[in-house]
Amino acid sequence: MSFPVYIWGLHPHFLFEAIAYSVALRLSLRNFQQDIIPATQRSSIVVGGLVGALVGAKLLVILQHLDLFWQQQEQFWLLLLQGKTVVGALLGAVAGVELTKKLLGVQRSTGDVFVYPLILGTAIGRIGCFLTGLSDRTYGVSTVLPWGVDFGDGILRHPTQIYEIAFLIALLIFLKWRSRYPYQSGDLFKFYMIAYLSFRFLIDFIKPDFRPILALSAIQIACLLAIVYYRSSIPALLPKAN
Repeated sequence: MSFPVYIWGLHPHFLFEAIAYSVALRLSLRNFQQDIIPATQRSSIVVGGLVGALVGAKLLVILQHLDLFWQQQEQFWLLLLQGKTVVGALLGAVAGVELTKKLLGVQRSTGDVFVYPLILGTAIGRIGCFLTGLSDRTYGVSTVLPWGVDFGDGILRHPTQIYEIAFLIALLIFLKWRSRYPYQSGDLFKFYMIAYLSFRFLIDFIKPDFRPILALSAIQIACLLAIVYYRSSIPALLPKAN
């Protein structure tokens, strides 16, 4: 396989990112129809989340690749223009949503409607990351495992994009099962955040990232801080026996 893998003449990152956004938007709009939050407030909350996601995605990508600023400035500015991080977007969106809710006086949790759109959108997007190859910078370190993938530099690497897709599918199945049991509004989103951020913290150990503090990358540090923020919610998220 030669990377990037173009499909119908389209770059895989562009193609699958467009599909991911379309699927996530369609699912979100469907979920909004069952939402008890007024449409005007929901629209403002969504805008706040989008602005926060954009800022968070760019800010974290800067911190994640800060080493390039001193070594390869041209690549750093290109990455700043084109790059973004799922973790940064998630945390930025949460901050944007919470700030907007505070301004509007909304106290009800608003995250559950986004859980399945986020999971499916991220999984679809990671297909594009995998097919893009080295330039996407989401690959893993070298490996001798039989499923290692040569993304174009002659080195067999962990296909961490595929690992993430598999994890997201498993998480989707688990949350569907968990939703059969009683839970408070917002619990599904909290569990999604804790599970996904924990996965990203662990999987990033097998990525060739810049690790400036305690051998941790900026994304891993962000994941840890967010997990600490949500830690008090963990007991309530576990299904209780009848």
